[in-house]
Amino acid sequence: MDWSFPQIYFLQSSVCLSVILRACSEHGKMAISQHFICLLIIILISSLPGGVDGCDGYYNSVADQCRFSSPDLSYLEYVRSYWFNKAPYIVFNSTVGKFVGYTEFGIYNAEAWNTDTAMVAQMRAQKDAYCRPNAQIEINNILTQTAEPVVKLKLGKASIGGQSAILVCSAYDFYPKMIKLTWYRDGKEVTGDVISSEELADGDWYYQIHSHLEFTPKAGEKISCMVEHSSLKEPLVVHWDPSMPRPEKTKIAVGVAALVLGFIVMVAGFIYYERSSRVSVSGANVKKKPVLWGLNVDTAHKGMKSALWWLNSVTMRCDETPVKTPVK
Repeated sequence: MDWSFPQIYFLQSSVCLSVILRACSEHGKMAISQHFICLLIIILISSLPGGVDGCDGYYNSVADQCRFSSPDLSYLEYVRSYWFNKAPYIVFNSTVGKFVGYTEFGIYNAEAWNTDTAMVAQMRAQKDAYCRPNAQIEINNILTQTAEPVVKLKLGKASIGGQSAILVCSAYDFYPKMIKLTWYRDGKEVTGDVISSEELADGDWYYQIHSHLEFTPKAGEKISCMVEHSSLKEPLVVHWDPSMPRPEKTKIAVGVAALVLGFIVMVAGFIYYERSSRVSVSGANVKKKPVLWGLNVDTAHKGMKSALWWLNSVTMRCDETPVKTPVK
């Protein structure tokens, strides 16, 4: 037996009501509040227009789509699809201009709906009445916006024993998706030994991309990565600095600071000793025995060691490479 679309909705509503009524009747000893909840659910379902969209694991859904491929909306298409349990059974496409069925039930209803000229005309009009103004709003509010990329150039693999090294040029948080990364060595474009990923979506409208250059280091050469994107007024060029990496520079700077601080602590200990080693005897200043100097030097050394230990812990925290705890 063939069913029309309203009949399917009515059938689903009846099934849902029967399931709820049976559940309520099987619990005759329920509290008054539970009976009231059952009655309220029945009233709400009965008042829904056209029945319910799902019951007992079966679902009906309708989706409207506006498809376009350019900001001028030269290609615009309206699509309405009817789904049952995540499978489409009837689709209207403004380009085709009629309903198309994909199942036996869908084909039957599509043929019936296509005979209704008023309904078909109304669906065709949705392209200009619904899609065009809403698509223009989306273009103005979203697609015309841009976000400049954040570019980082780092050494992915260092050259050891004459082996080739790998540079990584990464661009983060840019929009729209289209972007171009180009490598240059001494002003000449590099076409080989380059591996680039696709634009990777972050899931929040932003994208990222990574390009790898394999090369053998040469003294005095200049390597750069050029990024071209619609958000940039001119291409962004980032040059590779073959000097000591920033973490190593930070370690050296902190180490020098530790030595200076240690020297200051030692001098302060010496000054303190000189002042405390003088005592007043009958109005004259007399020095204590020199053996005490060794004790104060030891104290100064301990203070310097404590300062160096503290600065060494700071140096470890300044390192950009995190120390991971082995998984047992």
